[in-house]
Amino acid sequence: FIQMLRSAKKRDILQLLRKAPEEMRPFLVEAAVATQSMASLAALSDFLDFSKEPKSLLEKFLYAAAFSPRPSGELLCLVLDKLDGQQLVPEIWEAGIVAVGSLVGKLCQHKLCGLQQVVERGVETILRGLRGAKEEPEVVIHLLALGNAMLPETIPTLLEHAEDGPTAVTTAATSALQRFPAPHISSKVKRVMRRIFHQKRKSYDKTCRLAAAELLLDNHPSPMDVINILLATSEMEMEMATFLLLKVQNSLR
Repeated sequence: FIQMLRSAKKRDILQLLRKAPEEMRPFLVEAAVATQSMASLAALSDFLDFSKEPKSLLEKFLYAAAFSPRPSGELLCLVLDKLDGQQLVPEIWEAGIVAVGSLVGKLCQHKLCGLQQVVERGVETILRGLRGAKEEPEVVIHLLALGNAMLPETIPTLLEHAEDGPTAVTTAATSALQRFPAPHISSKVKRVMRRIFHQKRKSYDKTCRLAAAELLLDNHPSPMDVINILLATSEMEMEMATFLLLKVQNSLR
């Protein structure tokens, strides 16, 4: 079906989307996203009205975009255009922001990061949303999007939220940092993770402390980091201490 769509014209794909039975539309939208021809994306742009379409169909489109293995800059542009300036229900906005982060990350993995202006637009959309977020769940969603994007220049922002945010924000920011490859886990990142794990500035939830310890142990830990983590286990709950001991043993093996 996707091969068929690749040779189809915009007007034919658009007619197919508009005339299909309602229960078939999610499948057709997903197929059109997978096709990623100029005609299929143009048809989707005309067909999808984010102010009218049912939530389930819009989510199908956004998830299909987010999980696309080799997305194009045009697909990212389509998602951004649909989010831009719209008054959307929270679920669609959240799915859209997470999809933008995923698309940016995949484009950069395929060495298209610096070639397309739309990537910069995607990153700025996430960062602008993060700066304007008032509620904790909003902040968490934008941090998840940054984790999907995995751009080194956003690490300082993630560190700030990891150290200073409430529990859910700290967890989301630390989880996002865990997705970065070892070369990007700098001495500055490790210093912040030590402060979180050893609770130098404030008290942290055990989930946050475990994530910080994991990040230290998974990225070329220094002997002192290992020793200090092991010493700290004597003051922890049994479950948390056992997890860290097993983590250290696995590293040794």
